[in-house]
Parts: sequence; structure tokens; C-alpha cells
Amino acid sequence: MSLKSRLLISLLLTTIKLSFGQATFSINGTVRDDKETIPGAAIYLSGTKISTISNNQGKFSIANLPAGNYDLLIQVVGYLPYAKSIIIAGKSVQVDATLKANTVTLNEVVIKPDPNRLAYLNLFKDYFIGRTPNAKECKILNSEVLLIDYDKRNRLLTVSSNEFLIIENKALGYRIKYLLQNFEYDYKTNIVYFAGFPYFEELKGSKSKINKWNKKRNIAYLGSSGHFFRSLYDGTAQNEGFAIHKLATIDNKNRKPDSVIAKNIRLLSTGNKAINVITFNKDDSLNYWLKERSKPKSMSVLNRANVLADTLVKTYNNDLKYINFSDELFVMYTKEKETEEYRQLGFYVSRSPDMGNYQTSLINLREPPIYFYKNGNIANPRSFLFKGFWAYEKMADAVPLEFTPLPIK
Repeated sequence: MSLKSRLLISLLLTTIKLSFGQATFSINGTVRDDKETIPGAAIYLSGTKISTISNNQGKFSIANLPAGNYDLLIQVVGYLPYAKSIIIAGKSVQVDATLKANTVTLNEVVIKPDPNRLAYLNLFKDYFIGRTPNAKECKILNSEVLLIDYDKRNRLLTVSSNEFLIIENKALGYRIKYLLQNFEYDYKTNIVYFAGFPYFEELKGSKSKINKWNKKRNIAYLGSSGHFFRSLYDGTAQNEGFAIHKLATIDNKNRKPDSVIAKNIRLLSTGNKAINVITFNKDDSLNYWLKERSKPKSMSVLNRANVLADTLVKTYNNDLKYINFSDELFVMYTKEKETEEYRQLGFYVSRSPDMGNYQTSLINLREPPIYFYKNGNIANPRSFLFKGFWAYEKMADAVPLEFTPLPIK
């Protein structure tokens, strides 16, 4: 091959690489109210450290964004926070944001005494901030903006806010502005769900402090659900330490049917002679049926065969992939182990002793499939529930979407 041909091919490959590298887009827009444009508005991208400010004409632009799903947040004093979900798919996006005035002032707020507010607030912190070691260095600075409501009939606790929560995380070195859409805790099922828009700001610190934060950030990211979905997208889950199995729930064949159990207990109980008195005959048959009733109705069975990512992950379009599966996904991160403190908090997922005490999580599908982007962001977060380690980790262990493990100096 001639030198000229080699140079031409080299130039062509360079052009292709540059073209690929330039496949980024922007979000452009204008901030206004019902009368005029608003300069100086703070604009954030949820889950990231990316922000900007509207200019004197109320215009803004956030550039160099890859295709994906973004939540745009706008904050201006005297106005209600603004949030809009944006999908970038092949071209830049224009947003015209009209803000509404916040007509509620502190002088107009009537605070109703609630003797249970502190208890509800502590529960909210446990399930929103978490109970990990990092949570001990995490603090909500303005909990007074939280609107708390408890539905006695449905035993449902809900928490929301019309203002940004300010969270100071001294463990990871972040100050987080979080626009809480909704928090729900169901006392009947113990299911927790919360949704909102976080924005991360770096705390200032010495070089040694920043180095310490970087170490903790790496630990928080590695093995997290965000790390898992990123590796699924890239097809590197197994190489990065994730072992995936299936966990099925089946009927307990060693337990008699409910109708048979109830019939025998009824026949062997002395209901005619005394109310709520149970006697046992000489062969203790009633005790047998009471024990039978106490047996679990179902059993969990783990399939030890590895689920391969290339068979699990499907492509929806150029920017979005998804997973759909039966039973539950049993995901083990084999590069970090669970602590004894974690095991005592009720999140532990049972497994065979020979599998070790590596960080283990379950993914339970609610409204399949789960759609996700290259950065690990989930397009439909209510489509599943986490159990195990990922249910244990909350906002105290969150890092920005664009985070990548950092070299430690």
C-alpha cells in the first residue's frame, strides 16, 4: 500500500472518530413568567453537576450533551421550582419555560401542630437519606420545607415539597439540591418509593479532604445500581464484577392446602365446650396441623446458572436499551462484601453459604420492561423494586450521573 493511500485511510479514520466524538447536542431555552423574561435564573440538570444561568434576555444553553433522558430544573427566588423531562434523540432541544409565582409567603403559612411529625420525619430520613455509614455524615438543612401527611385509613405516609431540599453530605463531599416530587412509605407492605430531582455541588475542602472524598465516592459508585445498569448497557457487567442469576418463587409442596389445614383445625378444636380453647388429643394431631399452617406458602429457589448480559439486554433504539425477565434478578457484586452492620438492618438476601457474603441485590419487576440509558439513568423508575443491598443504599450514597471512578492521589 502506498504512503498516499495510508495517509488517506488514516485521515478518513480520524474524520470518522471526530464525527463520532462530536455526536453531542444542547438544550437551549428561555425562562420567563406570564409577563416578561427572567434573567439570572439557575438552571440545573437533575442527577448531575451541570448547571448554568439565564442571561439578561432570559436565555440559556447547556451544550455537549449526549443523547438521553434529562430532567431540567429551574430555580428563581419568588417562583415555584420548575421541572421538565427532556429526551434528546438525534437533535438539540428548545425549551420555553414559564415559571409561576410562589404566592405562599412565610407570613401566610399556618403550621398545624403534629405530635407525630418528628417520628415521621425520622422515618423519612431513614428511608430517603438511608442508614449506611455515609448517612451518619449526611444532614438535611431545611427539613421545615417538607410537607408530611399520614393517611390512617390506608396506613400510607407521604412527603413532598414545593421547594428544594438542601442536603449536606460531608461523607462524599456534596451539597445536594433535591426537588422532591413524592415520597411514599406503605406501613402495610413496607414498600418505599420516592422520586425527585437531585443536583450535585462540590463542597470545598483541602487536598487531603478531597482525596478522602474521592475514595469514598469510588466505593459508593462501584457495585451500585447505576454502575450495574451502565455495565449492562456497555456489555461489561461480568467483567466489572457482577454475577447475575434468577431467583424463582414457587409453591411449597411440603405444605398442605389452606382448605385442608383449616378443616382439620376446625374439627380438632373444642369449640362446643369452650370459646377459644384448644385441646390436644393423645396423638397430638392438632399440633401437627397448627405447625402445618405456620409453614411458608412459597419458597425461593435460586438458579445458579449465570444469566448472560447479551441474552438479557435488548436494544430499543440508538440511545435506549431495556431488560425484561421472569421471576427476580439476583445480582451479586463480587468485588465488595457486606458488613455485619448491614446484615443486622433487615435488608439481607438469603443465599447458600458457599456463595460468600458479597453485596447482593434483587430486582423485582412491577411494570416491565426496565428502560435505561448509557449513563445508567432509568427512564421508567417505577417499573421495578430493589431488595437487598440496593434497597439499603439511598441518597447518602448517591453520586452524579456523569461520575466515573477517580484516580486516588
